[in-house]
Amino acid sequence: MSTLPKPFLTPEQYLEIERQADFKSEYLGGEMFAMAGATEEHNVLSVTLSALLYLQLRRRKCRVFSTDMRVRVSVTGLYTYPDVIVVCGERRFADDQSDTLLNPTFVAEVLSPSTEAYDRGRKFEHYRALESLADYLLVTQDRIHADHYTRQPDGRWVLSEASRLEDVVDLPAIGCRLALADLYENVDLTAAKIE
Repeated sequence: MSTLPKPFLTPEQYLEIERQADFKSEYLGGEMFAMAGATEEHNVLSVTLSALLYLQLRRRKCRVFSTDMRVRVSVTGLYTYPDVIVVCGERRFADDQSDTLLNPTFVAEVLSPSTEAYDRGRKFEHYRALESLADYLLVTQDRIHADHYTRQPDGRWVLSEASRLEDVVDLPAIGCRLALADLYENVDLTAAKIE
């Protein structure tokens, strides 16, 4: 039995389809990939992280975006939807639709079993190609844990881990501090329903 090859889509065709779609899809190498839904814990963590960052950044020239802002990694061709994005300074967009950001300063992903390996591996490889990106945060939804990667002046990425409620994650590129007690305040880890 033969299978039909998937049609190759240009980035312009992807954007035309994506902007009319009822659900979100990533794009890479001519193909679209539907994104999975999220659990309650995933949503709570994403919204809480966005709110905590917004409160610290609201009087500065930084913007916080959530899951509906698309990011394009121009060097690799990936179009994706991080859980939380911060851009400080001038925002650059792919076109006049202002729905595809080119220069995030900070990106966060809330991990789930179905995406964790990708978020830690290949997706982070793509993100590292963004010259503007200086902080990458991975938040675990089924236990108290965050991995924070910081780009060094020489281009290396350094990992810091936090796994106790009393831990605080410093986000130097955006000048914020994130207390895990605040981040996990409304997350019921005993009833975590994992994707």
